[in-house]
Amino acid sequence: MSAAFETRTDGAALTSTGEARDFFALLKPRVMSLVVITAMAGMATAPGSVHPVIALASLLAIAVGAGASGCLNMWYDADIDQLMSRTAKRPIPSGRVLPSEALAFGLTLSIGSVLVLGLVANLLAAAMLAFTIFFYAVVYSMWLKRWTPQNIVIGGAAGAFPPMIGEAVVTGDLGVHSIVLFAIIFLWTPPHFWALALVKAADYGRAGIPMMPNVAGPAATRRQIVLYTLIMAPVAVLPALMGFAGLAYLVVSVASGLAMIVLSLRVWRRTEGEAATKACWSLFGFSILYLFGLFAVLLVENGLGLMWALPKVIG
Repeated sequence: MSAAFETRTDGAALTSTGEARDFFALLKPRVMSLVVITAMAGMATAPGSVHPVIALASLLAIAVGAGASGCLNMWYDADIDQLMSRTAKRPIPSGRVLPSEALAFGLTLSIGSVLVLGLVANLLAAAMLAFTIFFYAVVYSMWLKRWTPQNIVIGGAAGAFPPMIGEAVVTGDLGVHSIVLFAIIFLWTPPHFWALALVKAADYGRAGIPMMPNVAGPAATRRQIVLYTLIMAPVAVLPALMGFAGLAYLVVSVASGLAMIVLSLRVWRRTEGEAATKACWSLFGFSILYLFGLFAVLLVENGLGLMWALPKVIG
């Protein structure tokens, strides 16, 4: 990271102007909300039950751990964030929060969240949270992101771990339910982020990040978006076929999966001008609703006991 973020050119120390909202922004709250929902789904679909107080405390620890990894990511990426229009106004590159403050904040939250989860839940859940933070902050942010166009594919595992942590909170173990939920998020990540990368390719190029459109080209990226979507859509139906989701989930997963396929094909076909940009934004925006919708239905069916059970086809 550049020392320019720490000191002025005249040698005088920078004074942080960060407010509470700036430190909250370091936690990537939108990502954090997705982590909470997917972790809750992991708890709700896990066999067995957990005391509501333990569940709430565990979710808070998982949310804080997710925020901590986001904070450490912003700390490390401050040098490239200032080069991209999408991220230039973040608290560190804009000068509102010092890198040293962000690092201390992220490390404190990381250690605290893991310790709390270990105390209120179990060691496996805490170890999974610690590994998730390490994977996102170190493996993805410090290595994969700047090294390989497969950064989003491999690094997507970090965002897919929360359902497994949620199941570990309930059972102290890892089972097939959370592995399927992991697979859905893992396969969802490339088409979601590559749709954005197609639009922001110039930004990533200025920052020297080897995103797929910058390395393999837009055409190859579009083909891979379609491929991952075609694999993801049927995998997303598995919870209903395996008996831990019901009719509502089946309907939502099939309908929204078909919509994702249509939108990905539109990205593949529309390759130039405003039509191409609009197709990418449409896929990117809908993909967020898609994932939230799937896990929200899982929560309603399992957490509120509103499942209309289907015959078990697999397992």
